[in-house]
Amino acid sequence: MGDEGGVADRILRSHQTILSKNGHRFNAAGPTTGTTAKLHKILAMSVMLFEKSAAQKTSSPARSIDAVMTHAGQIILGKELQIRLSIACILAKGHLLIEDVPGVGKTTLSHVLASLFGLKYQRIQFTSDLLPADIVGVSIFDRESSTFRFHAGPIFSQVILADEINRASPKAQSALLEAMEEHQVTADGKTMPLPEPFFVIATQNPSHQIGTFPLPESQLDRFLMRIKLGYPDQEAERALLKGEDRREMVARMKPMMSVAELQALQQEVSRVHVSDALVDYVQQLVTYSRDSARFEMGLSPRAGLSLLRSAQAWALLSHRHVVLPEDVQAVAPSVVGHRLRAVAAGTGARITDAADALIKAVAIP
Repeated sequence: MGDEGGVADRILRSHQTILSKNGHRFNAAGPTTGTTAKLHKILAMSVMLFEKSAAQKTSSPARSIDAVMTHAGQIILGKELQIRLSIACILAKGHLLIEDVPGVGKTTLSHVLASLFGLKYQRIQFTSDLLPADIVGVSIFDRESSTFRFHAGPIFSQVILADEINRASPKAQSALLEAMEEHQVTADGKTMPLPEPFFVIATQNPSHQIGTFPLPESQLDRFLMRIKLGYPDQEAERALLKGEDRREMVARMKPMMSVAELQALQQEVSRVHVSDALVDYVQQLVTYSRDSARFEMGLSPRAGLSLLRSAQAWALLSHRHVVLPEDVQAVAPSVVGHRLRAVAAGTGARITDAADALIKAVAIP
């Protein structure tokens, strides 16, 4: 720390006015009253540690996440918000539910994210005759060894696309519950861990379409976020019509970060600072949802944790290491929209209606 004095001079000059108001006097040589040489050195060391920390926060993984968002936006046109929410969901170690009509890019988005993060990818097409063993795996008798050998199912991957999940029966849907919550599966009485990181992206068709089974509340709650892609705007759709086949573009994509870098960012999310005032705001949102007659059922403790963790990830995507109320409000529609239902809300209600009502009802502390 050979330049402690210079760093201290900078910080002391920048805070001279503040310190003067508290009874400290300054001359050309530096502080003379109420500020000692020890404080001079402590300030220097503090600034240097801050600068070192700031340099670490703009490290390679942080820059790589910007590249992921940029490249994903080149494939999924005009959906910057949905891409950002999806990446925040991954960084928060959650699972994503995408609800929309067929053909708007739900499967493409999941494939793009898996490719850019360099993760092993498997797709499971959910149908009415799908069985839990088709997801988890099955034990088959080996005549040579006279033993049963377990053949792992597609769930043993890092990114799982559960395509049209609500077309399968509740029995098949329940096969995902343990995997999503515990990152493990149990077959033949044996528990087996799943690869890390583990991320489920499920797509579902609108519930009014023929051949769909509504997801139970217990399974909906396992999804950190639910989003809708929607139709592209005119400009994005024109670029899509005139552009290259998206499947060919995805096939050429290269990972923008390693698995280790992704896991480092996931750990960084938990270190994003949350103030007591911010926790108060989240608690007020949760409490209002439980006490208000406007909602059929309030938010659970898991929902509160999900909201906070998602806000931390959203802040990190903005290269901030402190959560603001605006971060909570940005992710709230996607985090609480599938957990809240307004009283007398029909099946056609927008997924953001309940969340919007909650945000408007609770003032920021």
